[in-house]
Amino acid sequence: MEKYMNIKGNSNVCEYEIFSNKIEILFYGTCKKYTYSYSSAGKDNVDHMKELAIAGFGLNSFINLFVKNEYEK
Repeated sequence: MEKYMNIKGNSNVCEYEIFSNKIEILFYGTCKKYTYSYSSAGKDNVDHMKELAIAGFGLNSFINLFVKNEYEK
């Protein structure tokens, strides 16, 4: 997994890993990886999450606003 840059310094996202059709997120304070896939959260959302993860800015806010509970269960 890649360490999330957290440019603003207030994100709960710790690490992420990008795959062709999903992104896995590890949040601070949990050992569970949350997987957001094309089938669970939608292709457009996941692709945007990948961009935010690479940029190191806005991923936690996007998750909370748009896909919070749309991870694979």
